[in-house]
This record gives sequence, structure tokens and C-alpha cells, in this order.
Amino acid sequence: MEVFEKLQAVAAGIEHEEEGTPPITLPKRAVENGCAKDTSSLGVFRAQMGGGKTMPMLKSMLTTACENNCHYCIFRRPRNLQRYTFTPEEMADAFMKMVRRGAVEGLFLSSGVIGGGAKSQDHLLKTIEILRLKYHYRGYMHLKVMPGAEEAQIERAMQLSTRVSINLEGVTPARLKFLAPMKNLYGDLFPRIQMMDRFRKDQIQNHTRPFPTSITTQLVVGVAGESDVETLQLSEILYKQYGLARVYYSGFAPAPDTPLENYPAMDYTRYIRLYQASFLLRDYGFGMEELPFQGGGYLPLNVDPKLAWAQENFAECPIEINQAGLEMLLRIPGIGKLGAERIYNGRKEQKLTDLQQLVKLGISPKRAAPFILMNGHRPEYQMDLWG
Repeated sequence: MEVFEKLQAVAAGIEHEEEGTPPITLPKRAVENGCAKDTSSLGVFRAQMGGGKTMPMLKSMLTTACENNCHYCIFRRPRNLQRYTFTPEEMADAFMKMVRRGAVEGLFLSSGVIGGGAKSQDHLLKTIEILRLKYHYRGYMHLKVMPGAEEAQIERAMQLSTRVSINLEGVTPARLKFLAPMKNLYGDLFPRIQMMDRFRKDQIQNHTRPFPTSITTQLVVGVAGESDVETLQLSEILYKQYGLARVYYSGFAPAPDTPLENYPAMDYTRYIRLYQASFLLRDYGFGMEELPFQGGGYLPLNVDPKLAWAQENFAECPIEINQAGLEMLLRIPGIGKLGAERIYNGRKEQKLTDLQQLVKLGISPKRAAPFILMNGHRPEYQMDLWG
């Protein structure tokens, strides 16, 4: 099978659970020599890179064969489907052809596990070594770390990659056993997060890279009975103790011919609330004790967690935005990190006295107005702006 046909076959089975989802179309100069016009069919997606920037990225796997039996996964060992495998040379060559044609700017490479995690990791490492050392590719590369990967392999992956990740999948050992009975959370997966964190700190201390390799993970949510408290407690630990750049949540969706095929898909609103709360923990200075959990340890579905916190704390005691520090400005609904900085710097030039000034700073006052004072006065707003 021709290599781009294999990329199409692999892409058909991969869900874009990380780093963005929208498919893109190749520029005209890239539609040559076997590349499909619709690059989503090859596994190319528009990755969200922060700061509003996006990048066309190839997401693929060296092999869809796997010896594991994860109960939610379409590539689980007992499942009856055709498997596809690339050699490291094939994958590296195909990727560089796409780079040269302007089809992609980055690579997100994973693999099924065959012959153990260390052997599978060797194939992944060989692929990115070819890209870095033979083709002198200097762009973005996200490499998966396999369960069972050795310490030296993880160190090498972090020397060569922009980002590395290992999927913890379950939020507790019991939840993981339900999802992936062959995996061990604290005996196998979590120690590799700790290794990654140690190597990342070494990079920072020894200045071995312009920017340290970032670390992410993924948790499967919505099917193993985990509460939002459990999910976010682990997320907070990963952010604050191990320096993860992102904890991704894979909202469960049943796949045919898996043990979980008859379980319902995760509620989408709950999925969104988890991400909102996760960002409050990572970026906005919130602690677990401040999140508005309800009975059973779940977030309310009818209101986002930042708004719920503000209704409890600011509704009767609004915050003066001409005096509030950055940390407090970040807690006002409708004001993100960039907006808080604009307010903080803009008020040095002129006091903020009406909502139009917020508009000029690029901030929508709709959500903020009920919770703020502007030069000692509540701004006028329509009651329907409360929501």
C-alpha cells in the first residue's frame, strides 16, 4: 500500500482529541504527487498553539496494531480490523514531503504497543531522529511516550521533541482498571510523568534548550464513574506539582466492538465545564476549594464555574477595577489574562469610568458589568447581561 494511502487509513481511525480539531485543505502547491486535497483525510488538523495562533499538523501513528486491551479504544488487541504499520523511514519521508509542499508545519506522532513499550518507543525515537538529524527538520514535534518506556528513552525524546505526553487515562487506579485493565497508574504511568518533570527541570536549570520540552497528558472522562472532583484534583496536582502544560480530557464516545460500546457518550456540557474549571486551576489562580462543586462532586451544568464563583463572591461586593490587582481582575467573568493586563496597564494612563472604555481595550463588558465598580460606581447595564 502506498504511504499516503496508509496515512489516510490511519487517519480514519484517529479522533483528534488533542491540540485542536478543525480539518483543513491543502494549499494549491501541496496538491501534488499523491497528497489528497482534503488533508484531514491524511490526519492533518489545525492545532491550537496558544495566543490565538494555529498550525497545520499531521497527527498519525507508526502502527495501529496494539497488544493492549483498553476497553474504550478502537485499536484494542481483540478488535477485528485491518492494521497499518509504517517504518520510521516511511513516516519521516512522508512527513517531510508534506512539509516541503506547505501542507503541514508540525507532527504529532503516536503508536500502538507491539513487543512492549520500550521496543515501540525505539521506533518512535528513530523516526524523530531521522527528522532532526537526517532532514534537519527544526519545527514542532509532539511525541507520545509509551507505557513501559525506559528512562533513557524518555530523556532522548525530550531532547528531540517540542512536546511529549503519556496518557494517564484513568484518574485513579480503580478508574484506570475499568478503562484499561492491562495498565498500572502508579506502577507504570505516573512514574513516567515524574521522569518527564525531572528532565524538564534539568533543561531549565542547565539551559540545554531555548525552551524546555512541554509535557501533557490525557484523561478519559465520562464513563468510569469518576467525579469532577476526582478529575480536577488530579489535574491540579499535575499542573502545580509536575508542571504540565495541559491536561486534556477525552470525553467518552462509545465505539463498536468494544466492551463499552453500550455505555452512553459523555454529556458535552459536562465536558466543557471540566475544561473551564481546569483553566481556572492552571491560569487563574483558583484552588480546588474555590470551585463550585455540587452534590456527588460534580460541577453545575447550568453555569460556568468562574461565573458561579463571582455570583457568590462579587454580586454583593463588586470589585473596583481601578484598584484590583491582576490576580483579582482575573476572577471577574469576561476578563481573561490579556484583558486583565490591558486593564492593569490602561488605568495607569486614565481611570476607567464607563463600560465603553472596556470595549476600547478589547474587552466585552457583558459578563463583567454586574461584578465591578468603575471609579466607585456600578456601571449601568441591562439585566439580561447577567447571564
